[in-house]
This record gives sequence, structure tokens and C-alpha cells, in this order.
Amino acid sequence: MAQLVDDRKSATIERRAKLFRGFADPSRLAILGALCNEPLAVHELVERTELSQPNVSNHLRCLLECGLVASDRDGRFIRYRISSPRITVLLSDVDALLDVVAVGVEACDNYREA
Repeated sequence: MAQLVDDRKSATIERRAKLFRGFADPSRLAILGALCNEPLAVHELVERTELSQPNVSNHLRCLLECGLVASDRDGRFIRYRISSPRITVLLSDVDALLDVVAVGVEACDNYREA
């Protein structure tokens, strides 16, 4: 029984880690931030995020596969949107958390960009 509980905890932790990897890229966070206000087409995301079109398309594919973003056809365009309002809430909660722990996050050497 204890092994079953440990396996469930391990599976939950792995799922959480996989979810957070979806958020763990500045380009993906920029895209998600832009989508928090309204659904956007790729060219609009390029304009708002100042990322290249191939970069936006690549990260959108990842976000779609991870279930963080959904898409809808709008005439000749595909509009992308946040798949759940909870994602917007999570991003807002992260900003609030950063208000409290930003100094420690900035000082952390473990996850510096190369």
C-alpha cells in the first residue's frame, strides 16, 4: 500500500514538473501573456511579442501539444487562446508571488540563462 501511495505521489510530481516545463521558457511566457487579453493570430503574436514568426509558431505548437493553448479557425486565420482561465489566474498568481520572493529569485544561480 505504501508503494502505491509513493507511486501516485511520484506520478503527480512528474506531471507537475512536465506542466511547469511548458511555462519554463521566456518566449512561451511572452506568448501566454499576450494571449491573456484576447485570442490572437500568429502575425498578431509576432507583433505583440516581437518574436520571429518561426519562433512563435514553434512555441505555439509546444503550447498546443501541452494543452496550455487552444486554437479556433477565424476565416483564413487561426486564432490562439489560453485553453483555461486557470492559466491566466496562475500567471497572475506568479506575478503576485514574485512581489514577495523576487529578490531570492534574482539571486538564485541555479537557473541562469546561458
